[in-house]
Amino acid sequence: MSIQPHSQAMLEWHEGQPYSAHFGDVYFSRESGLEETRHVFLHHNQLAERWQSLSHKTFTIVETGFGTGLNFLCAWQLWEQTAPADARLHFVSIEKFPLNHADLARALDLWPELRQYSQALLTQYHQIVPGWQRLVFCQGRVQLTLLVGDVLELLPRLSSRADAWFLDGFAPSRNPDMWQDGLFTQMAMFSHQHTTFATFTSAGVVKRGLQAAGFEVNKVAGHGRKREMLCGTFARHERPAIQAGRAIVIGGGIAGTATSYALAERGWRVNLIEQESALAQHASGNPVGVLYPKLARNDVPLSRLSLTGYLHSLQLLQRLALDQASHMRCGMLQLAFDEQEFERCQRLVAQGFSAELLYWMEKDEASEMAGVPLSHGALFFPEAGWVKPQAYCAALAQHSNITQTLSTHATELRQCGNSWQVWAGGQLLDEADIVVIANAGQAANFAQTRHLLLEQVRGQISQLKQITGMPALRTLLCTDGYISPPVDGSYCLGATFVPGDTTTTVRAEEHQQNLEMLHRMAPALHAALMPQMPTGRAAIRCTSPDYLPLVGPVLDAEILESKPPRYTADPASNLPWLPGLYVNTGHGSKGLTTAPIAAEMLACAIHQEPAPVDSELLAALDPNRFLLRKLGLKRMVRGLACYPLR
Repeated sequence: MSIQPHSQAMLEWHEGQPYSAHFGDVYFSRESGLEETRHVFLHHNQLAERWQSLSHKTFTIVETGFGTGLNFLCAWQLWEQTAPADARLHFVSIEKFPLNHADLARALDLWPELRQYSQALLTQYHQIVPGWQRLVFCQGRVQLTLLVGDVLELLPRLSSRADAWFLDGFAPSRNPDMWQDGLFTQMAMFSHQHTTFATFTSAGVVKRGLQAAGFEVNKVAGHGRKREMLCGTFARHERPAIQAGRAIVIGGGIAGTATSYALAERGWRVNLIEQESALAQHASGNPVGVLYPKLARNDVPLSRLSLTGYLHSLQLLQRLALDQASHMRCGMLQLAFDEQEFERCQRLVAQGFSAELLYWMEKDEASEMAGVPLSHGALFFPEAGWVKPQAYCAALAQHSNITQTLSTHATELRQCGNSWQVWAGGQLLDEADIVVIANAGQAANFAQTRHLLLEQVRGQISQLKQITGMPALRTLLCTDGYISPPVDGSYCLGATFVPGDTTTTVRAEEHQQNLEMLHRMAPALHAALMPQMPTGRAAIRCTSPDYLPLVGPVLDAEILESKPPRYTADPASNLPWLPGLYVNTGHGSKGLTTAPIAAEMLACAIHQEPAPVDSELLAALDPNRFLLRKLGLKRMVRGLACYPLR
């Protein structure tokens, strides 16, 4: 899934109605788009009846064509009216040409009765970028996963089962590229025995394509002037319902607390075990952390993860509502400090990303934005900012379904039937249905995860006092390192990168490295802050050989190495999984950006909910990838994308 700029909808307004210039058609019925949506998609998927008697806690709708979001808002309204209070609606919508914020607001203003829902959508409908974006409403009870791009490219990368399909692209005569056999085949891949579909069209090509893919198709009365439409069901084995139970998460840093929160939000009773007397004492223990995406010139998994994680973290922090003393969106200037970095920045600008995400500033404009003189132009990320990691972790762990077990060092895991036990020496600490290991490099200390390739990296930050009467930096600055604006009277800058070093003593030579970085970044600021002796902190971060985190289920390495399957075997059924055991680790210095989205990936996989990222990225984070490659089983590197039912 390539991070490429998307094309926005070419919108015209005909008699106050939105009209697609690209497809030459209206977005909804001129007579009553609202009633058409309810008739076609809600009524003919039997949603009210199904939701009133919902037996499992999640329901997933997949839609082709988000358009103005009208179908989503109507489904959300009906969900609130009919579904159990503890159930979760996942609405996955694929849109090739998304509306900009202003056009979406104007279109939704046509439906006053949906205003409370449309305003909530508009509040989060920002920085719409290619690929996967997750918008969360009603404390997680309603989730919109917006996929921006071509449906035939994106749908195969979906990691989900659909309970209902809304087929709402423009008519086959207007949009033939969407209504292809590939669409119907992929629909079958993600459907089950009780999956339904509905579509406004009654075109023969659609009817025949759905029937060939295994759907039972009915032609029924349409809405208004539309005489007929199609609806129906699919026949496949019924999926088992997933019930939240007891979970143990080991590690009280950002990975562990974010994982605990994601599970707790789904009803799990989580025991968060941390060896220290408080949360966020190791790599997550710096006084200030920075939140921004590091984008590459080309599409690589780390860049894609960084962007998706950045957008997810911004939304998560908004929901947690940390105060301004703990979190600030001050913006970030990514300085083009040499020719290579200038070329990277210009290439990103040329890709046409929304100005809500990033835009270029020349040197003088960047200096004015920063509040201090700068020597280079920069990419500006207006929503980037800083957060106090300990406050962030504490807010995540305050969920009512989370119990904290502090000052407790978990040393051993034992599988006991369908459960897992966590031991400290000879003492049983707890037993649960699932365990997530999120304690950075110590994950490799357990027998079950000894095969994970994790590398320890020392990093030291430096702090400099703000000088009274001197202009203060107003934004984050970033090059090969970063400096924050003054927080609690001090600048924070760093961090050094020393692989294989596990000592945490603060070193003068690493302070010097950070100061040299500051001098390259902002010579005037460096001069203003000198001379003073910096203070600082060193911590050990954990990464992997390819610098991607390790996120997903764990294989039994001993069985796999003694009896590897054929390389053509199905990964889900022919690999020796350890059911209920997962890891979320190896985030290096980017944990504030990547660990929360990784936690959401895990929680979605455990509940068979739509993943917040594409299946290729899930596979890239497979924690078993290095072992599988060593055994010549590279094609089985699928991670959460192929994990069998729990």
